This record gives sequence, C-alpha cells and structure tokens, in this order.
Amino acid sequence: MMEIRKGSLADIPQIVRIYEHILDEEEQGSAVTGWIRGVYPTEQTALEALEAKELFVLQTDGTVAVAARINQVQVPEYAHASWEFPDAPKEQIMVLHTLVVDPAFAGRGYGSRFVEFYEQYAKERGCLYLRMDTNARNQAARRLYRHLGYREAGIVPCEFNGIPEVQLVCLEKALKQKNKE
Repeated sequence: MMEIRKGSLADIPQIVRIYEHILDEEEQGSAVTGWIRGVYPTEQTALEALEAKELFVLQTDGTVAVAARINQVQVPEYAHASWEFPDAPKEQIMVLHTLVVDPAFAGRGYGSRFVEFYEQYAKERGCLYLRMDTNARNQAARRLYRHLGYREAGIVPCEFNGIPEVQLVCLEKALKQKNKE
C-alpha cells in the first residue's frame, strides 16, 4: 500500500539511505545528479526539513521510496530566473526541494505521484504558482518535470548547497484556479 505523508524522525535513516543510493549511482556513472557525497544532500538536509515540519515521504509497504521538502522558501538564485509569472504573490508560491526517489523504486511512477501530491498540497493552501530546481546535469529530472508540465525559466550559474559550478535549472508551473460560479 502506498501513502504520502509528513515525514517523521523514524524516516530519517531510510531517507539517508536513498541519498546514499543516489550518490552511489552517481559515483558509478549510472546516474547524473551533480550531487557530492558529504556535501549535499546529507542527513542534515533531511533533519532540517523535519525540524521545519516540511519533510514529506511516499511510503510503500513500510518502506520510504520518495522524500522531499515542501515549503514557500525561494532560494536567492531564483531572483535570476526568467519567470513567466515574476509578479506572482509570494504567498501564492510553493516550492519543492530535494525530491529524491530511491533507485530501487525507479520507473514505478512514484516521482510523478509525489509531484502530483505537491501540486495538490500547494493548491489546498492557495498556492497556484509552483517552483522547483534541479542541476542542469540531471537530465532524468528535467525530462520528468517537462513531462509533468513544468517550464524551464532559466539556468542560473552558481554555487548551490555547497556544490561549486552548478548550472541551476529553475522550473515553474501555474495551476489553474477553479471557476467561480
């Protein structure tokens, strides 16, 4: 059975294992995220999201398969993107951070299901403008987000989360409001 819920302290070891699995694949050349072991993401990444009550997980049969942080915090680098909706009210913008899918669960649609959850979560909180980012090197994430209707609003060269020389792809999507009758 699959469920998406707020993360808990008990989930942290499984989330860290997901980070490690992804980093293992990066180091073996079977995945490209642009992440660096010991720099980002780390256990601290997950703990900070948990402490802020912004950590969410997709769990299937008792195992965390997907994790991410959801909040309204836009990183400073976003100021350099060419947003389609640059004047969107800040209180109506929701941001997805550090979305990870355990490689053991890849190809099952869990990443897409989690992004659908993110969109519904944002809409329920009155946020019609969605933003996220990924490393330009992460072609798999870029394909997924494009498939889910996200627009690339620009690539910002920067140091990001302690990783030097990142080409940060800023992505956005506007949700439709319900028609008022």
